[in-house]
Amino acid sequence: MFAVIKTGGKQYLVEEGQELRIEKLELEDGAKVEFDALLVSDDEGKDTKVGAPTTGIKVVASVVETRKDKKVSVIKYKPKTRYRRNVGHRQILTKIKIEKIG
Repeated sequence: MFAVIKTGGKQYLVEEGQELRIEKLELEDGAKVEFDALLVSDDEGKDTKVGAPTTGIKVVASVVETRKDKKVSVIKYKPKTRYRRNVGHRQILTKIKIEKIG
């Protein structure tokens, strides 16, 4: 069984037992979080429910950890004017584990 959830302005295709990194959630490690399912389907695809969100179907996940991602270098450059800027950015992500769909 798989589902599509929406969090942080993005949609994710998830299955039970899967771990994924999403935008930062203001929760501590080990906390439970529920997401509304946008689409739920069995493995064969015969029983598919679509909605925004589907009524009564929740995806339960637990927070594994919150940490920073790898550094991304943001470089600005203008030719002929001696203008160069190099700024680093590290996005804060939350790692969750999908426990139950339904």
